[in-house]
Amino acid sequence: MTMNSPPFWLRNPHIQTVLPSTLRKVVGLSYTRERIETPDGDFLDLDWSRAEGRSLAILSHGLEGNSHRPYVKGMVKALNGIGVDGCAWNYRACSGETNRLLRMYHNGSTGDLDTVIRHAIGLGYERIVLVGFSMGGNLSLLYLGQQGEELHLQVKGAVAFSAPLDLADSAERLARPLNTVYMQRFLRKLHAKIRVKMERFPGQIDDRGYQRIRDFKAFDDRYTAPIHGFADAGDYWEKCSSRPWLSHIRVPTLIVNAADDPFLGPKCLSMEEENPCVSLEVPEWGGHIGFMLERPNGRYASELRAVQFLREILS
Repeated sequence: MTMNSPPFWLRNPHIQTVLPSTLRKVVGLSYTRERIETPDGDFLDLDWSRAEGRSLAILSHGLEGNSHRPYVKGMVKALNGIGVDGCAWNYRACSGETNRLLRMYHNGSTGDLDTVIRHAIGLGYERIVLVGFSMGGNLSLLYLGQQGEELHLQVKGAVAFSAPLDLADSAERLARPLNTVYMQRFLRKLHAKIRVKMERFPGQIDDRGYQRIRDFKAFDDRYTAPIHGFADAGDYWEKCSSRPWLSHIRVPTLIVNAADDPFLGPKCLSMEEENPCVSLEVPEWGGHIGFMLERPNGRYASELRAVQFLREILS
């Protein structure tokens, strides 16, 4: 089964991208927060919504998002509705409190995702699925590909929405003039985090000339790459793109990337090699983490599709 199509007035990528993010309110969902330690002496904040089920979905948000974004809460609520517990984890410095170390998070932070998965296994979950959005989709797919045959037996499958499978391709698309408003928003939020790091690590990071940064290449060259051990933005993008790893995934996995997504280029809408475990669906409409079918507080095709796909895996 493919994704449901929206009515004609929602067949606009920017309406689909902006309206759910700004107007959607998810009611009837509450989290219980848990803090866990990472092997390198940092911490991760996990937000739980339990349906008292035996299965668990671990949800990974997008760049500069968090567990309280409407798309995350909407998916948690939908999965709770079929008896699946939800664990929406916040990347380092994304939970409302900055992390302890200079490093933050990036598209290749698969070690942190593994820490969350190991924690869930330690709690007794025997059936776990991954749900990722945008950067979280790429991160989840990269993790599954890197693990390959060595993946924890408890991880049964995954769904990724609006995933930038090729980071260079996505960065190029976002750098286009039509996407300036999105790019400026990301850079503004990232600048706030840089300022916090400057206070905690004087002399190790600074924002001199930050206003000259106009795209992810400049930001990743200056911050992401050196802080996290990459040579430059190109090296980071190459090593942390999930597209080359899709052929290594060994559990049922669904990728849904809309053809009209303003953040994704053509390489994010195709796979390098076929893999019977991985299905890539490219609906005509949906924008970036949109997939709205009616009013902002109504139904979402992404949630209907995820529930359908994951129910089969977990049954």
